[in-house]
Amino acid sequence: MPPAFLEDATTKVAADRRGARVPAVDLVVVDGPSRGTRVTLDGGAATIGSATGNTLCIADPRVSRLHCEIRVRPEAITLRDRGSTNGTFIDGVRVRDVDLPAGTLVLVGGSRFRVEVQDEPAFVPLSDRASLGELVGSSFEMRRVYAVLERIAPSDATVLLQGETGTGKEVVARTLHALSRRSAKPFVPVDCGSIPANLFESELFGHVRGAFSDAVSDRRGVFEEADGGTLFLDEIGEIPIELQPKLLRALETRSVRRVGTNTARPVDVRIVAATNRPLAKAVNEGLFRDDLYYRLAVVDLPLPPLRARREDIAPLAAHFLTRLRGEKAELPPDLAASLAQRDWPGNVRELRNFVERSLVLGLFDEASRRPSRAPASVEPSGDLADLVPLDRPLKDARQAWMMSFESVYARRVLRRAQGNVTRAAEMAGVSRRFLQRLLARLGIVASEVGADDGDDE
Repeated sequence: MPPAFLEDATTKVAADRRGARVPAVDLVVVDGPSRGTRVTLDGGAATIGSATGNTLCIADPRVSRLHCEIRVRPEAITLRDRGSTNGTFIDGVRVRDVDLPAGTLVLVGGSRFRVEVQDEPAFVPLSDRASLGELVGSSFEMRRVYAVLERIAPSDATVLLQGETGTGKEVVARTLHALSRRSAKPFVPVDCGSIPANLFESELFGHVRGAFSDAVSDRRGVFEEADGGTLFLDEIGEIPIELQPKLLRALETRSVRRVGTNTARPVDVRIVAATNRPLAKAVNEGLFRDDLYYRLAVVDLPLPPLRARREDIAPLAAHFLTRLRGEKAELPPDLAASLAQRDWPGNVRELRNFVERSLVLGLFDEASRRPSRAPASVEPSGDLADLVPLDRPLKDARQAWMMSFESVYARRVLRRAQGNVTRAAEMAGVSRRFLQRLLARLGIVASEVGADDGDDE
């Protein structure tokens, strides 16, 4: 049962379907150098720390630059420590993730602030959509994300997407691009985690011939490739600290300098960055510049994990199944309930892979085009069960199972594609080159597998 001060916020919903009421919260510093400072939160999230870009800036040397954050939802006000050096305390107890009742005093460093709840609730915009672009889900969390995307799509505001692995950050970025005035221009995704450190600057800004030993010709960087469109910088936390000032300058001046030249080239790009790392912790540890963080987080949009939007699990699974089969598909209630009970640590990506794996391995009834009653917790039978080497330690058994699974998956998807590697790669959601490398590693000849429809391996 929610605390008394939240009853109105959780039971009274605004008549307008596009919004919901949440507690209106004030944060008031009551002890420390910034005593008397007050900020009002009208829903959403607030950061607390000593850096000037925080919602509540506390000028206390014992407070981390990004110390903690507070999120306001209809059912609760939640505080989360963001990897601070000296910790966050309530009633003498160090806390990391906790719901806050009204009047709570929070100790950060040598300062305290109080959480005050106003009599009148605040109004948080919600979209009335059940899907938006490539995004699927009608939960409160997703309707809130949709509302933000709808509001910011017409602008060129820089967006920082934060969320666990598999929450769909690139899908959100593509949807934002599709909704924007830049939709006819390029959408350029860049995985910052896969770029060698010595090639970062060239990859981002380009280079001229002779700039370094392998620079045999002029080359555009991704900023120039995305000119007029959207540049998606995934895993932004992986950018080397020495390159971050140059990225910050590019964002502020809207221009880039290719490696090997002093001439700046103007670029017109919208930046959407994403990370699954606790970027605030990296700021506190000196691994990520706080000025770059705040320049990226003009709009800081956290994406909810799948376990926080369980009502979306069944629709998402049906959506993926429909896409894989090419026709409308629904899940029976018992399977939908089974899926909703899982935690899905890999989030939407894990759910999508589960649906695809179940279809390819025959866990769905192809004759009736309806799922079988074998949920993820049911052990496979027959040859699949024989692939689990139970006589080995868990780590070795898992590795052997994965190798066996890859072989079974590759053969089945090739059979469905009648030996066509390009089609099989599309069905598997990977590149043709990736599938070719996988087949070579497994010693599988595509044409032979595709020609044998009776292979039940």
